[in-house]
Amino acid sequence: MIPLSILDLAPVSSGYSIADSFAASKALAQHAEQLGYHRYWLAEHHNMPGIASAATSLLISHLAAATSTLRLGAGGIMLPNHSPLVIAEQFGTLATLYPGRIELGLGRAPGSDHTTAQALRRHSPNSDLQFPADVQELQRYFANATAGQDVLAVPGQGLHVPLWILGSSLFGARLAAQLGLPYAFASHFSPALMTQASALYRQEFRPSAQLDKPYLMLALNVYAADSTAEAQLLFTSAQQQFVNLVRGQASQLPPPVASMDDIWLPHEKAYVNQALACSVVGDAATVKQGIEDFVGRHQPDELMLTCMMHDPGACQHSYRIVAGLQNKTANPVLS
Repeated sequence: MIPLSILDLAPVSSGYSIADSFAASKALAQHAEQLGYHRYWLAEHHNMPGIASAATSLLISHLAAATSTLRLGAGGIMLPNHSPLVIAEQFGTLATLYPGRIELGLGRAPGSDHTTAQALRRHSPNSDLQFPADVQELQRYFANATAGQDVLAVPGQGLHVPLWILGSSLFGARLAAQLGLPYAFASHFSPALMTQASALYRQEFRPSAQLDKPYLMLALNVYAADSTAEAQLLFTSAQQQFVNLVRGQASQLPPPVASMDDIWLPHEKAYVNQALACSVVGDAATVKQGIEDFVGRHQPDELMLTCMMHDPGACQHSYRIVAGLQNKTANPVLS
């Protein structure tokens, strides 16, 4: 059995409010719990009108209060934006409120543009060099207190909140391997180094107190609908959003369009197709085959599915279709 999980960016669709986005995330988390998804993560982004998960730990708490068994976490917290102690206290609080349900994925990008990163007051040109040390500092705050330890995370100390390393390059793969942590690759928007990073992580992995063997999670865009034509239509919202990002025109999530041909230029189409290459779009049979093919080629230990659909109801339906495949098929990839 390969676990299936959900990555939620709390999208803000055009014509909807941020309050609507939070309500949709709450409903989706409850839906995911009922459908049996393994974990549910939210991602930190800033200064992006189409993504409302900036205060990630607060939104995790909101969804944890609305569910009872679902594992919730950050996919991830962009550690260069924060003091490790503050993150330890935030997630120590979450782990105390919701025991056994909270985990923490860590990334080294700011999750924003350079100007916004400066406004967050933590980002610096040396953040890449600082990131491994910050991760290890965070590990110390979640470990049992040691004699003479001057600074304690209260709450947090001794709670052993599970940590993940996130990445889209070889840097994160190598760090996760060195620290003996599970690794999640951002193949849903930056798949170029997925194969190389996966191999490097597995080859260089060193067992740790948290993990005795490598555990690789890959992200996959999945757009499922009752027909392939409908799924392709729903997928155009994400395609438009990526075009807008290429143009430096960050916006709310656009509604679907019948054709992208009048929207993107050839070089934009090429970029979007490359960025979203790890996508499965279609009806139930198409999605089943697409997921099986992806797992067969890349052999992840877990899949984290994501979709950016303008209609929250269509997004719920997409995850329901995938869960139905998981329950009905005899193929070991999905059952």
